[in-house]
Amino acid sequence: MKENWLELEDKVVIVTGGASGIGKHVADTLRNVGASVVIVDMNVETGAELDGAYCVQCNVTDSASVQAMADAVVAKYGRIDALVNNAGINLPRLLVDVRGEKPQYELNSDSFDKMFAVNVKGVFLCAQACARQMLKQGKGVIVNMSSESGKEGSQGQSAYSATKGAVDSFTRSWAKELGKYNIRVLACAPGIMEATGLRTPAYNEALAYTRGCKPEELSTDYTKVIPMGRDGKLDEVGDLVAYLVSDRASYIAGTTINISGGKSRG
Repeated sequence: MKENWLELEDKVVIVTGGASGIGKHVADTLRNVGASVVIVDMNVETGAELDGAYCVQCNVTDSASVQAMADAVVAKYGRIDALVNNAGINLPRLLVDVRGEKPQYELNSDSFDKMFAVNVKGVFLCAQACARQMLKQGKGVIVNMSSESGKEGSQGQSAYSATKGAVDSFTRSWAKELGKYNIRVLACAPGIMEATGLRTPAYNEALAYTRGCKPEELSTDYTKVIPMGRDGKLDEVGDLVAYLVSDRASYIAGTTINISGGKSRG
């Protein structure tokens, strides 16, 4: 099999939230197989480059910022071949702080709105702006970043899980709307992954409290919960996304593909 069998050379692929975490690994993988990658992130400067990828600063929750981002990509490259809707936020919160010890870790309107703004509204706005350009081209791919928790639920992460359930529903509906125009919409759902470097002590403290343990007691014994006995590698997500945006996956649409080592029911 030839090394460039994905044939992504010169394909223009936007990766939101691509400056760090899973998004950074997805962007690096796409660039390594020849794609022209555009990193869209709050923490970059428009026109700058990050590891060979063109950058556009964007607030995915703001419609004007998103449209300006899409316009900037088209102005530079003339088209948008694929969008990887990766930008997201997770704030561990309990529905009710039963113990009453740390009310800051109880779900409230502020934390709820933040997660839905980025994970749901942001996905919608970016997909809409890019789909308009793809319709002009007569072709395109949208890959939404979901999560295993969107199907399974997750203790202490109910709102986050709900946003990913919404992403799965977006994916199925948009695939039905846009398929006839040669635009594929699909999603991938990572399970437990290796550290991204984004999990702060504050995040671990919140997650541990919602699960009734101390931060140092958060489970890392994956043999008990993952059939393959290990966490997922970020590059494995990058490889999956690279395949999905390529024409090798030309008949895959309207579905969420789990990448969870067998942990999820699918």
